[in-house]
Amino acid sequence: MTTQAQGRAAVGMPHQATVTPGEKTLSLDRYRRLGRTRAVLPGEIGIRPEPGTLRQSVIVPTYNERDNVPALLARLAAALPHHDTEIVFVDDSTDGTPAVIEELARDYPIAITVHHREQGAGGLGGAVVEGMRIACGEWIVVMDADLQHPPEIVPDLIAAGLRDGADLVVGSRYAHGGHTGGLADGYRKLVSRGSTLLVKTLFRNHLLSVSDPMSGLFAIRASSLDAGQLRPLGYKILLELIVRNRPGRIVEVPYGFQARHAGESKSTAAEGLRFLKHVGVLRFGPARLRMLAFALIGLSGLLPNQAVLWALLHLTDMHYTAAAAAANVVAVGWNFVLTDTLLYRNHRRSGLVHRMSRFFLMGNADLLLRIPLLALLVSGLHLGVLAGNLLTLVASFVVRFLISDRLIYRAGKKS
Repeated sequence: MTTQAQGRAAVGMPHQATVTPGEKTLSLDRYRRLGRTRAVLPGEIGIRPEPGTLRQSVIVPTYNERDNVPALLARLAAALPHHDTEIVFVDDSTDGTPAVIEELARDYPIAITVHHREQGAGGLGGAVVEGMRIACGEWIVVMDADLQHPPEIVPDLIAAGLRDGADLVVGSRYAHGGHTGGLADGYRKLVSRGSTLLVKTLFRNHLLSVSDPMSGLFAIRASSLDAGQLRPLGYKILLELIVRNRPGRIVEVPYGFQARHAGESKSTAAEGLRFLKHVGVLRFGPARLRMLAFALIGLSGLLPNQAVLWALLHLTDMHYTAAAAAANVVAVGWNFVLTDTLLYRNHRRSGLVHRMSRFFLMGNADLLLRIPLLALLVSGLHLGVLAGNLLTLVASFVVRFLISDRLIYRAGKKS
């Protein structure tokens, strides 16, 4: 749902572009494609300044921030030129945050757009990218709504970009003069430092001039941005932007990270896992990351496979080839549960029974090759049964991955 609210400035209404009725309809349709129109506030919905006429667009992703919005808007209005700015809220809230914004926008001196998303695809990063597609400013500033990013620093970001001819200006907690005082406790500081060290190690060449790649506060020149290349996952959009867009000159402005004004932090263990997955996709690519994850799941399946094989060999009179086949069935079941629930949860294109039957067929079909190979290793080369079984499992790994990836889940086509 997209709402454009034009606040009234003390010196009069900001300039609006003159358009024909047909152009107005096209403009309105453009924004309605992103969501449903929530309400019509003062001004004409769908009529925006010509691209490039505004100095800055401030994008604020929100998720249940109704108690922070009044203070945020008050401080932004005090810090920014009213006629040269727009504020774009991209909202995934369930607490009525859009209604609060709309009420404040009626008498606000800066143009405000509220875009409410029903699904919230891509998390906070997806909200930022959607805001980038809506924004019209020459500079696009991204900041949080909880006031941990001080609104008063926004003019400094733009000034630094203009002064230094930068494409990207990063608000840094770790540059000289900045600090992380707003991080709630030692655990969050450890997570922040650890994630920063991780990405600077994995993306060393991209992040040479960036001390705080995990920052959620930055400004990018619109002419340097290609939002179509961005595929965010979770809340670390700056890293995505640097790696995929590769902006030219990057400068930093130090700032003090503040305590949250109201509400609770949105950082959770689930967000942490999404961040690790995002980093993996950026570093290795989706196909290689899936293969690595598939290998780890397959590696974990060696334990039940070898354990069942050992038990059958030592506790029963079953022949080692039959025992290997029975152990394989147990391991395939183990692998299916982990693969289906963890690795390909978002790539399911058929029912559970269909996926399971194909997975078990694939997982046990290689017994036609593995059992003769095992017999050769054990009877012909006099290798131990457990060692021979392990070698045959390793040999079948690549074939299993390609069949799962391309035939059962077809994930390669989606990526």
